[in-house]
Amino acid sequence: MATVTGSGAQPGLADCTPVAEAAPAHPAQSVLTDAGDLLRALAAPVRIAIVLQLRAADRCVHELVDALDVAQPLISQHLRVLKTAGVVQGERRGREVVYRLADDHLAHIVVDAVAHVQEGK
Repeated sequence: MATVTGSGAQPGLADCTPVAEAAPAHPAQSVLTDAGDLLRALAAPVRIAIVLQLRAADRCVHELVDALDVAQPLISQHLRVLKTAGVVQGERRGREVVYRLADDHLAHIVVDAVAHVQEGK
């Protein structure tokens, strides 16, 4: 592979040598589709806020309603999307369902996205 150097290179790319071993193998199309579905499920401000809340602690719907100041039907709708996407899991405890993140990786995706946006401001 060629090294980009000298004039005519884009700013910030001078002396940039691509490293083949750093690039991950091309995933199967089904993996890319599933990743796109996951990102779409996270692509709403309320759902991002829910993930951030669940990162801190497991929560019932009424706790999310109070913390986010969003109507209960809307919280429930967003939780259904997140549950279908495998982002959250719910466990019935008596009359309530307690929600938690299905995986720590999901919180990292959201936290990194929020941090990235905040860095630019």
